[in-house]
Amino acid sequence: MLEILDLDKSFKKKEVLKNISISLEPGVYGLLGPNGSGKTTLIRCIVSLYNINKGSIKFQGIEIKNNGSFAESIGYLPQKFGLFKELTVYDNLQYFSVLKKIPKNSIDVCIKEILKIVNLDDKVNDRVSTLSGGMIRRLGIAQAILGEPEIIIFDEPTAGLDPEERLRFKNILSSIKKNRIIIISTHIVEDVEACCNKLIIMNDGRVLKSGSCQDIISMAEEKVFEVKEGNYIDPDCYIQKSFLKNGEKFLRVLSNKKLGYKPLHPTIEDGYMCIIKGI
Repeated sequence: MLEILDLDKSFKKKEVLKNISISLEPGVYGLLGPNGSGKTTLIRCIVSLYNINKGSIKFQGIEIKNNGSFAESIGYLPQKFGLFKELTVYDNLQYFSVLKKIPKNSIDVCIKEILKIVNLDDKVNDRVSTLSGGMIRRLGIAQAILGEPEIIIFDEPTAGLDPEERLRFKNILSSIKKNRIIIISTHIVEDVEACCNKLIIMNDGRVLKSGSCQDIISMAEEKVFEVKEGNYIDPDCYIQKSFLKNGEKFLRVLSNKKLGYKPLHPTIEDGYMCIIKGI
């Protein structure tokens, strides 16, 4: 179990994280929130890149700052991931294997197994400088899952990826998720719908809600309506999106008032926006 207890983080006078307390068991968590909500700062506290001002982070009951082996239990793909472009795919992963203290006689097998998982086994001897952006992102995923860490954190893993590469990422997650804590930080709701079973929603440095996907969807029950464009909409309502139906334009509207319009079945995105907007 990974426990975050009463966590605060500030940079000089700017308070970035405010009294965060969450517990994570094995499973795939979507860490959702607008840009600037504190997701990356929270992640950097978990991986010990930042010192915390107040509170604690514990793994298996031991504070991570007192746990010398914690670094070996975690895999991390940051938003901006750097590689040695003049080296081959194999050489880069060999370097990360040494950092992760993987036994020397196991490194070759580990690297080849990981490259099969991310579908880069045919690029093992290619220089990183020759790879596409999607391949480099997959190589970043490979280094994060190398050594079978118990916690894997991906920060905006699908940023800039095309639909095919996004599907590849979801398939990779399906193959590695067993008995691990996996955190996917994103502001793209679609990224978590197909691969996460639990969600943590942040805004303004706080955790607003955590729970199952159904828990988040339930926050929008009886709050989602279909309104034909041109009809009156209360100023307190939030227009989620527009869509075409039978050649006419309609609006998907969120409101905690009974509008008299046709109700719609809520989605994760509806629940997320109700939480963020306080509807």
